[in-house]
Amino acid sequence: MRRLSRRDFLKNISLGTAGLTLAAGPAAAEEFHSRTAGEKLPAKIRKLKETYSVCCFCGCGCGLLLYSNEEGRLVFCEGYADSPINAGTICPKGNGIIEGNTVINKKRNREANRQRVTKPLYRAPNSDKWEEKSWEWTLSEIAKRIKKTRDESFVEKDEQGVTVNRTTAIAHTGAAALDNEEIYLLHKMYRALGVINIEHCARL
Repeated sequence: MRRLSRRDFLKNISLGTAGLTLAAGPAAAEEFHSRTAGEKLPAKIRKLKETYSVCCFCGCGCGLLLYSNEEGRLVFCEGYADSPINAGTICPKGNGIIEGNTVINKKRNREANRQRVTKPLYRAPNSDKWEEKSWEWTLSEIAKRIKKTRDESFVEKDEQGVTVNRTTAIAHTGAAALDNEEIYLLHKMYRALGVINIEHCARL
């Protein structure tokens, strides 16, 4: 058996890729080029609603253009060409954002996830049921509990009389999906509250 050189290997890969592209036909090749290069949209999504957004999967904050149908379901996305961060490019994770709110049914087709949580849910003490709450109520309740916990646990001086101004009853775990600017503001806020238990999900 003849030993396959690196040059021959790359040559065979190139020929195989070209063959698959030609086998798919000119229309498929043109659509594939359009979807990756973003030079023009495929005809089937030209009538969709276009929305600018920011990718949520990492701290880079790449700009995205999202396309949704009349039902509000995302069906296509591409990188935003005017974004100074990604300049129209998009990684595999970002490209998969349109599948984030769907599931695969028994027929192996994608459909909207009916169990997806879209509103704040609250379960009262000793209750076995979840209640839908508004964001206004939820954020107000969180603020009340943070203040109550901080007031009850705040320590101005330790046993040696050294000023510490801290609380050990509150902890914060950062998320990799937050941008650098968001993490900076959160860190400043928690430091101002006297929180010293500050971690990040990348270390857990």
